[in-house]
Amino acid sequence: MKLHKSLSISLLSALLLSSCAPKVSEGYDSERGHVGNISISGAFALYPLAVLWSEDFKKENPDVRFNISAGGAGKGIADVLTNMVDIGLVSRDLHAQEIEKGAYPVLVANDAVIGTINTEHPNYQLIKERGLTQEELKRIFLGEHYKLWSDIDPRFVAEPLQVYVRSDAAGAAETWAKFFKASQEDLKGIGIFGDPGLAQAIKDNKLAIGFNNINYVYDLKSKKTSAQIAALPIDLNKNGKIDQDENFYDNIDELTSAVAQQKYPSPPARELMFVVRNDQQTKLLKAFIEFVLQEKQQAYLLENGYVPLEKDIIAQQLQKLSIGDKQISKR
Repeated sequence: MKLHKSLSISLLSALLLSSCAPKVSEGYDSERGHVGNISISGAFALYPLAVLWSEDFKKENPDVRFNISAGGAGKGIADVLTNMVDIGLVSRDLHAQEIEKGAYPVLVANDAVIGTINTEHPNYQLIKERGLTQEELKRIFLGEHYKLWSDIDPRFVAEPLQVYVRSDAAGAAETWAKFFKASQEDLKGIGIFGDPGLAQAIKDNKLAIGFNNINYVYDLKSKKTSAQIAALPIDLNKNGKIDQDENFYDNIDELTSAVAQQKYPSPPARELMFVVRNDQQTKLLKAFIEFVLQEKQQAYLLENGYVPLEKDIIAQQLQKLSIGDKQISKR
């Protein structure tokens, strides 16, 4: 039945194109408005937002169809550069060679990668009060020195550190590694595919430590962390305790506010972007990206655990769309 319908639509399209009816140009029809398909793949961090934005866009443009999948930032950038999709969801900085191949980035949101532990860890309360420094986290995730929890602090249990990292090419992993001036390939631990998988691995092991995007740690309804997983506080001033101005992990609103106010370090705070090919931009793609940058769509961000773009940044992104492929910029 679906095949018959598809063939019927194709025949109808051919008839329309051969008649004197208005023609579709770059995803726009003078009578029906925006029409066509938009395919999207990439970062788990941006996937929930892409779905939300697509649903709202379809309400205003019912002749547009979306195909959206999550598979990591690496897949998103690879897919868009090989013309497998129209938009790549990317949660890391672009590499020079990717820009040279035609990657055209547009910022759409901000968020952060956070360290994670199991709430049933024997020293959970002490870890919350003490936190871990950047240097301690570096030694954990780059496989240097620490083998037992007690190697970090003799007050911690003398049990092996169970370190989990991402097995897929991921913006979260690259951003977390960048916090240590390293790359994803330098991270040591048990590789887990995807944000959901990594979060579940932390929940399943009381001695685990890992990292996740905000939305895979906090429950959006309660605003609190999900069961059996918690954000790992960073001791930014290295004084052996989490001071009041470092304590912003209790709920998602406090954490996103800390990201917006730059109290949480960057990296692992980061920019999230749509990436298109600079030679494949159409009226439909530009219309969708402009839609995402509208005030109403940006307003969804805070309630869903993201940080909206500042107005001047939005203006810069809209300017980039207006100049098309005449200028490629990372900002």
